[in-house]
Amino acid sequence: QVQLVESGGGLVQHGGSLRLSCAASGAIFDIYSMGWYRQAPGKQREFVAAETTGESAGYADSVKGRFTISRDGAKATVYLQMNSLVPEDTAVYVCNAKATDIYDSSVHLDYWGQGTQVTVSS
Repeated sequence: QVQLVESGGGLVQHGGSLRLSCAASGAIFDIYSMGWYRQAPGKQREFVAAETTGESAGYADSVKGRFTISRDGAKATVYLQMNSLVPEDTAVYVCNAKATDIYDSSVHLDYWGQGTQVTVSS
């Protein structure tokens, strides 16, 4: 099992910046990818960014050039630096970790945090 705890959300003005953090605990040695999703009111959850071991970071088109994801493997922590924020970025940001099952590496598991609110005022 993997537990995820996010921090860093808040209220920021249009054009401002925020940095989100997500710390994993538990079976962290099985994690091969960590990333962020977001869900705005009345909308489906959408992918934001992810960093996967051995691959380049991936970003949603809507955040490319503004958001940067980084991961500290030793600390099992992932960060999301968000710059040039706009009101459309307002959402609950949820951390995601993908891991292989400890008993069967062919089984892939998804873990989710509780989410942190990001609000961008116009």
